[in-house]
Amino acid sequence: MEPTTELDARFSAQNAAATPWTEAREQLANAETYWLSTVRADGRPHVTTLLAVWQDDALHFCTGAQEQKARNLEGNRNCVLTTGASALHEGLDLMVEGVAERVTDPGRLKRLADTWEAKYTAEWHFDVGDGVFVNAHGGEAMVFAVAPAKVLGFRKGDYAQTRWLFR
Repeated sequence: MEPTTELDARFSAQNAAATPWTEAREQLANAETYWLSTVRADGRPHVTTLLAVWQDDALHFCTGAQEQKARNLEGNRNCVLTTGASALHEGLDLMVEGVAERVTDPGRLKRLADTWEAKYTAEWHFDVGDGVFVNAHGGEAMVFAVAPAKVLGFRKGDYAQTRWLFR
């Protein structure tokens, strides 16, 4: 799906150009770590680092059912996944806003498990259980997909803020 691309001149250098979606999507696919922001039941924010894979026009992550992020998503599935560089003068930071949807289809989970292992090596091998990933120690992890509703990109150096909207 191709989004609508907009440059926000308020936060961009005078001659800045919008970052192409293909570049942002490539970085979303190739980043090694991401930060997931969710909201606790009492309204306080919760942020944690995790691994994710890009497949079928969405970012996917997994979590144990008893972890804070899973409990947060039970009450509010709106979330933000962030990735980028912590450098001031170079790189592209990306924020993906969307709704976390549980993935339980065995075929889709198998494809995701294969993608996880291809990206992160056999250290991150998962088998597929009953609607979950199963790790080498028998631990289960729920899998979530976040299809972007909006993505914000902050290019550093040649400062440019790009917004991609998905309809």
